[in-house]
Amino acid sequence: MSKFVDKLQSLSKSSTTPIGFHPSVSELKSSAVLLVVGLSGSQVKEAKIVADVNADAWLILDQGLSARSVRQIVKVAGDIPVGVFAKGINEEKINEFVGLGCDFVVFDVKVAAAILHKEEVGKILMIEPSLDQGFVRAINGIKVDGVLIGSGGKDDFVAVEHLLFCRRFVELLEKPIVMALPSSVTKAELTDLWQAGLDGVVVSSAQSVETLAELKKTIGGLPRGGRGRRDKVGVMLPHYGGFVATEEDEDEEEI
Repeated sequence: MSKFVDKLQSLSKSSTTPIGFHPSVSELKSSAVLLVVGLSGSQVKEAKIVADVNADAWLILDQGLSARSVRQIVKVAGDIPVGVFAKGINEEKINEFVGLGCDFVVFDVKVAAAILHKEEVGKILMIEPSLDQGFVRAINGIKVDGVLIGSGGKDDFVAVEHLLFCRRFVELLEKPIVMALPSSVTKAELTDLWQAGLDGVVVSSAQSVETLAELKKTIGGLPRGGRGRRDKVGVMLPHYGGFVATEEDEDEEEI
């Protein structure tokens, strides 16, 4: 399994720790939110600089990068999972990335459907915030390991719409969710996104190492433990003569 996907799934499971159970040692050591650094340039030295940030994963954004450069970046990364953004590429190119050691692939809906059957690589589907609600729900039925929500704009700050998009997709999806964000994120904003159900953030390596390191430190300061996300099981309340359904159950019956 993809190391990055394994991190995402472990994070998603630990976020729903039942009441009365204590998190394991590995859960306590893991980040509350995963940090993915997007490598925007084509220089391998960029990866060497970012290595000091101790990110949870790297994402190569330049599709024109040579096979040699990709292999070198994977080597520099060491134990850090490296993914590649594969917009609209064919199956042959996907196989090449896998052969070069890429741990996961981020792709849009225009990519060849054959990628859904690639068990040896993590599959993250990138969607735009404006995607129709029906299409979003349909993602639960296909073989992808997670979803990356595009920024939807060029804001250099976390806007209210980021929170709204996050909450909307968490309600609709059963998959781990990662969101592209500006690097200038405060602890309060990250906490809001985490509470909304976000599992990871993608930020650009164009930021200074100090900024990225500070973001990693901020993530390390987030609370750990259950968030109760995606737990939509209806609760039955005791009532004389039987049980009554919660409002959520009643809504489902009306549908």
